[in-house]
Amino acid sequence: MTSAVLAAEGNIIENQQFTDADTNIFVMRTRFETNQSLAAATAAITTGLSHLNPTLAIRESSSQKRALVLVTKESHCLRDLLYLQELGELPVEIPVVMSNHEDLRELVESHGLPFVYLGKDKAEAEAKILAAVESEKIDFVVLARYMQILSPELCRTLAGRVINIHHSFLPGFKGSKPYHQAHARGVKIIGATAHFVTPDLDEGPIIEQDVAHVTHSARPEDLVALGRDIERRVLSKAVKLYAEDRIFRVGDRTVVFQG
Repeated sequence: MTSAVLAAEGNIIENQQFTDADTNIFVMRTRFETNQSLAAATAAITTGLSHLNPTLAIRESSSQKRALVLVTKESHCLRDLLYLQELGELPVEIPVVMSNHEDLRELVESHGLPFVYLGKDKAEAEAKILAAVESEKIDFVVLARYMQILSPELCRTLAGRVINIHHSFLPGFKGSKPYHQAHARGVKIIGATAHFVTPDLDEGPIIEQDVAHVTHSARPEDLVALGRDIERRVLSKAVKLYAEDRIFRVGDRTVVFQG
């Protein structure tokens, strides 16, 4: 890689690499600076590494990825994404927010973003999502507490490009009111998981996780509040990692190079 970057008249300013022992797959993330154009640098590096037949993705770091955000009624994850973006701490563009409910329209539009109501028909809603992905040149989709199960067809079409947030407990509580179920079982740890969406519900490759310890004195509403805080932080971290090209899929796992 060093010689290939040198051929592109580049200077490496950050480099991370990992070899997966199970698959022997080698992954690398390299950030470099050069006075060459993106096209010229890409050609030089592609030629320099052609003997390895690698899968390459090269882009200008100043070019932000475009995210389509899907929401339902809960606002905590959306609010955090919008807040961090406005602070300049989340390097993404959000050209549109779409929802199967009208509840968050005012919040979205108050940030100067277009809000699109998807309606109740699932097939029509997914058609609108795919149309927006195409027309807005969307790089990835963020399910910011979007309480709808995506069809297997949509999951396959957007494979590796949809990030979801899910409450995660030990043991796992499925169905409605998971925090109330957790309280009834006296859990001592609650948490959240950000992962890629696959046709297998909530079983996609994990990107980021976090937990918090709780005690017997925590009420269900305390768990809900704490859970919201963990969910927003984990999702925003996962979005940032994706936006900075720090996530690599290796089978059903991810290699994540932290900043």
